[in-house]
Amino acid sequence: MFQLSLSELENHLFEAANILRGPVDAADFKTYIFPLLFFKRISDAYDEETQLALNESDGDHEYAQFPENHRFQLPEGCHWKDVRAKTTNVGQAIQYALREIEKANQQTLYGIFGDAQWSNKDRLSDALLCDLIEHFSQLSLANRDVPADVLGQAYEYLIKKFADATNKKAGEFYTPRSVVRLMIHMLDPRESEAIYDPACGTGGMLLEAVHHVRERGGNIRTLWGKLFGQEKNLTTSGIARINLFLHGVEDFQIVRDDTLRSPAFFVGDRLASFDCVIANPPFSLEQWGDELWLKDPYGRNFAGLPPRTSGDYAWVQHMLVSMAPKTGRMAVVLPHGVLFRMGAEGEIRKRIVERDLLEAVIGLGPNLFYGTGLAACILVFRARKADERRGQVLMIDASRLFKKGRNQNTLEPEHSVQIFEWYRAYRDVPGAARVVALDEIAHNDWNLNIPRYVEPVAQEETITVAEALINLKTALADAYAAEDRLNILLNQAGLTSEIR
Repeated sequence: MFQLSLSELENHLFEAANILRGPVDAADFKTYIFPLLFFKRISDAYDEETQLALNESDGDHEYAQFPENHRFQLPEGCHWKDVRAKTTNVGQAIQYALREIEKANQQTLYGIFGDAQWSNKDRLSDALLCDLIEHFSQLSLANRDVPADVLGQAYEYLIKKFADATNKKAGEFYTPRSVVRLMIHMLDPRESEAIYDPACGTGGMLLEAVHHVRERGGNIRTLWGKLFGQEKNLTTSGIARINLFLHGVEDFQIVRDDTLRSPAFFVGDRLASFDCVIANPPFSLEQWGDELWLKDPYGRNFAGLPPRTSGDYAWVQHMLVSMAPKTGRMAVVLPHGVLFRMGAEGEIRKRIVERDLLEAVIGLGPNLFYGTGLAACILVFRARKADERRGQVLMIDASRLFKKGRNQNTLEPEHSVQIFEWYRAYRDVPGAARVVALDEIAHNDWNLNIPRYVEPVAQEETITVAEALINLKTALADAYAAEDRLNILLNQAGLTSEIR
């Protein structure tokens, strides 16, 4: 065993996917790789904790097995080495170990490993699983060898790589981290604040909030017990929980359930409220639960009932109700259609904007998000806007800020910095940003489409006299050459020549 650099660790972990390639579709890599990675981490950490306890107790093995000496419990026969010893029915051994570990850690790990069919030998042969186990066995993932921040970064790298490999299917669980960082910077979470993502995917937004507090010198332990997420997909919710654990986050709540139909967090009989609410929910979700919202018991239809064919404003209203009444702020990624669609959505938009909660509308470039080439926007809300921002909305056109990619465009760090500077300054910038009064928005029938308010600046080309003369001479030469070719064609056709 030896300690690897971050890049070596990333490459080694991604190589595990190549072992699966062929029998397993790329979209399913995460279903198998992430549970095994976490299983290996738990086992190596358990051994490390056992050795520390033996050192403390002069070799007392009974003491070393006490639950108090371990973060997670490993039942008899469910250690990594037990599975590694198997050469037949390996998938069955993996499945048994993972389920027993979940049962032994009900409060923290139940359901975390997902529902992969490890015993399906048509897909996962014993030979393939033995190769996969041996590949992971080459590494020690004990805390002393791979600190939480390093393993967490490697895990995020895998999430990104798997998203790249399955572009169209990745939108359900992955938001580009440059967009996440921009949203978190605008919300600026602080120590001890409660942070909530109702469509948390792989947990990237919650983790970025933790990173943000740390980078600003805050004590991230004040966030323990104050990170909340909900995710409908079983595999994805497990990935999110593993993600937070591997980053060293010790206390959080991520619930697997349908947020719009069955919200998870309450204070008494009302929805819990949070200081920061942030999400990239599924765009224009159909059959999202409108039948339950006709008489929503939590008051989430306060601005109206969204159409059955698009749940965008259901997410917005759920998040607004989830904002703390004094400190609450919110950022949500949505398709541009929410800015101008009429009908029920137009009425909902009007009622929300009238409340003066909307602080900024930011239009992003195209093809930044997995699964859609459409451009998206970020809406930023505050329960209490600063006095100088009341009665106004900042419109930002950032549609030209992206790096063109072959399959996916990217929002680069310098683009995020520029957008954040425009947001923080909250003033007019020709061609990029404009502070718009609510009266003007009302005059435009509550339409928030950014081009109505931010006009592009005409680019004037300036050249020297010498350059102009060269351009003129070149143009004349081209014109004369074209006339000469035309004369030849006319002569060949027996028509009148010499048109000069």
